This record gives sequence, structure tokens and C-alpha cells, in this order.
Amino acid sequence: MQKPTLNKVLAPLVLGAVILLAWQLALSFELVRPTLLPPPAKVFQRLQDDLAAGILSSYAAVTLKEALLGCLVGVSIAIPLGILMEKNRLAEAAISPYLAASQAIPAIAIAPLLVLWVGYGMRAIVVLCALLVFFPVTIATTLGLRQIETDLIEAARLDGAYGWSLLTQIEAPLARRTVIVGLRNGFTLSITGAVIGEFVMGGQGLGMLLTVQANSSD
Repeated sequence: MQKPTLNKVLAPLVLGAVILLAWQLALSFELVRPTLLPPPAKVFQRLQDDLAAGILSSYAAVTLKEALLGCLVGVSIAIPLGILMEKNRLAEAAISPYLAASQAIPAIAIAPLLVLWVGYGMRAIVVLCALLVFFPVTIATTLGLRQIETDLIEAARLDGAYGWSLLTQIEAPLARRTVIVGLRNGFTLSITGAVIGEFVMGGQGLGMLLTVQANSSD
């Protein structure tokens, strides 16, 4: 058991070291200009300085709050909808095309519409984050429930598990791993949505900081 755990720790460290080495070599051989990609040491020093000054932490806290709220809103809708789609094939047939089509619209294209509908600020950003979280969590919930073996469901029903008790005591624990994967992917997208939202809809988070620094070529 210790060897796989050790590999999980060493593998990302080794990959990170290789990336840093390639980064430094690219600058040493002048494959990339330092003005476009500063050396790793300078980047880490700047990161340390900004963290010490409290610049990044305050902006990151705002972005994290927006992402968390958006994730909660998205999950509160996505999980029940995923359960409905798995339990009712007619509902799945009706909803699936629209669910898939929603993913063809880039977040940067949705943001200006949300400004018109919701207004500027945190509320619109939370809605955008929820929209991005919605799809992966819905699909993960439906897939997790659908992967449960039919024999297990039938055995549970023979023992008297139906409806809510079947869902909470049998299906939810068995689908938990797949749903967690969807939640993890959804929260990652929520962070992205928060930053994109701040680009377009205003805010006090990392998106605003990136805009200010980009305008000053920093």
C-alpha cells in the first residue's frame, strides 16, 4: 500500500521538476524572451512578494467565494436533475439535447447576456459559475447511478428498499465516487468561470487583478 502512495507523491514532484528545468533551459538557450516568460526564480520571488503584501490573498478570497457560491447553486440543481434523468428516460430524452447544446456556448459569450439579465457584480458571476458547474455534475450523477449493477438494486428491493430509502442508502453510496469526480471537475470550472466573469462583469477578484496587470504589461 505504501508504494502506490509514494508514487502519487513523487510523480507530480518529478514532473514539476522536469517542467521547471525545461522552462529554465528554454530561457538559457534564448528560445523564449524573458520579457514574455520570466525565469522561474523571478516568478516565484514575485509570488512570494505579492503573498507577503497580501495582494493575492485578498483577491483570491473574493474569487474563491464566488466560485463556491456558484458551485453550490449549480450542484443543488444538477444532482436532482441527474437523478431525474436516470430514473425517467422520457425526461432524459427531453433534457439531454438542451444539456449538450448548452456546452457549445462559450462562457465568455454568456457573460454579456448575464450582465443584461442580472446586472454587474457578484450575483451575475455566481450565476455564470453555476452554469459551468451544472453540466459535469449532472452527467456524473446520471452516469454514477446508471453504473450500479441491476442485481444489487433488485436485491435491495427484495429487502424492502424503495424510493427515498433505496436512493439514499444504496444508490447514493455506490454512485458517490463518480459524483465526486464530477464535483471536482465542476469546481475547477467554477474557478475559471469566476475569473472570466470578473473580466466581463466586474468584481474584486483575480480576474480584475489580471485585467489591471495586463493593461500595465505586468
